[in-house]
Amino acid sequence: MSLPIEEDSIINEDIQNDVTSSHRNLVEVEREETTGWIKSRTVLGIMGFLGFANVYAMRVNLSVAIVAMINSTTVPNNSTLDVCKAPTPSNTTIPSKPGDFNWTPEQQSIILGSFFYGYVLTQVPGGRIAEIFGGKLVYGVGVLLTAIFTILSPIAAYVDFKFFIVVRVLEGLGEGVTYPAMHAMLARWIPPLERSKFAAYVYAGSNIGTVISLPISGWLCTLDFGGGWPLCFYLFGGLGVLWFIAWMFLIYDTPQKHPRICPKEVEYITQSIGPQEDKPSMSIPWSKFFTCLPLWAILIAQCGQSWLFYTQLTELPTYMNNILHFDIVSNARLSALPYLTAWIAGILISIFADWLLAKGWISRLNSMKLWNTVAAFVPAFGLLGIAWAGCDRVAVMLLLSITSAFGGAVYAGNQMNHIDLSPQFAGTMYGITNAASNICGFLAPYVIGQIISPEQQTLGQWREVFYLAAAIDLGANLFYLFFASTKEQDWSRPDNDDMTASAPVESLLFPDS
Repeated sequence: MSLPIEEDSIINEDIQNDVTSSHRNLVEVEREETTGWIKSRTVLGIMGFLGFANVYAMRVNLSVAIVAMINSTTVPNNSTLDVCKAPTPSNTTIPSKPGDFNWTPEQQSIILGSFFYGYVLTQVPGGRIAEIFGGKLVYGVGVLLTAIFTILSPIAAYVDFKFFIVVRVLEGLGEGVTYPAMHAMLARWIPPLERSKFAAYVYAGSNIGTVISLPISGWLCTLDFGGGWPLCFYLFGGLGVLWFIAWMFLIYDTPQKHPRICPKEVEYITQSIGPQEDKPSMSIPWSKFFTCLPLWAILIAQCGQSWLFYTQLTELPTYMNNILHFDIVSNARLSALPYLTAWIAGILISIFADWLLAKGWISRLNSMKLWNTVAAFVPAFGLLGIAWAGCDRVAVMLLLSITSAFGGAVYAGNQMNHIDLSPQFAGTMYGITNAASNICGFLAPYVIGQIISPEQQTLGQWREVFYLAAAIDLGANLFYLFFASTKEQDWSRPDNDDMTASAPVESLLFPDS
């Protein structure tokens, strides 16, 4: 039975007034003082940030260490065409030491990619376990296992090439649960209007971990103590164990389980995203996942960005060593610059994105499409510029540092989109998309290993690498622009759940458009 037009208009007006009043109430709750000197979700953000900094430090140190591990004097250098001329050594140039291993470029690519064989396998299980039992233990144990296998890495490398690969795969298995587990925790802890900013704070730990790990690893590789490069693994692995102890003491699965949280903070979080206890259990709607076009949009966008990201992350130190001829310390420092600028810009862009949403000047969907495009297009065109900068070392570093900064816009782009589609299954969905995108973590090094000649690396070969990464990234973003959505899917909640009553205020203020 339909309502009269006048009565329907009155109801719509009442709903809009309720939404406006609810938004005002949320703002008032947010401004209330807590009884502690720091909010509990801020502690979660800090510890999550440090956790990702740790795991990325443990992941990327091999990119620098492998330069010192390889005995480059055994690699032939016969060509004089299409290569950069090595600069004349100065008093400040740090001479390279002969490495311990005679691995070919193909073997090096397998080693650099082996981490991701394990990493992709635990994405979906990690997200689902975190949704059911909570993310605290899943995330914490994931970091701990990564730390343990990082410490064992030098021993494995000396024992056997294949054993080293197995340890790197096991390290990836541990780290694979971290992102989906954190996503499941953010869905329970963070109000919608804070998510872009909070995601930037937490997930940007990966950038700062890279920024810290690369130069420190480069310096450690020059030391004679302990063989130099093994110290990279011992240091960051040990820090991971210490972090785990602090995490287990400070963090809890939900606000309601935290014994030291301010009641006003619990009230605000509950008003924003609903109660976290006694939710009906639901089986995973796998068929709905695979037919959900907006989820495919996130997956493909992340695959494109990951290909470009891992091209830089795993191969940039090799390019700077073999083509631009930086010594290992300068190589490590300069390789860290793009991640420093991406970290800073990611936080600033996410604050700006949340501010635009709070003002109501842009819908959530258009905001995500805008910043995802920025995060894809600018770094891709920067990589094309690097391809033609050739041997101009200053131009290459400026292009990398400036354009990579805009890659930080991804935190306001697709990174939190899973929670919009289904808060109930955010961890599982993030596991699916992150697993797919991180397949690029071993595909990219493998493909690059096929393009790059083992006898002599040339600028022409590396241009092919950069063209490929840019093309994949730009094409994936176009798919996201056409098919992304921020509407909660109809399979997200039980049939008897009142979608209108339980929907977050933010989704009513900024509907999908």
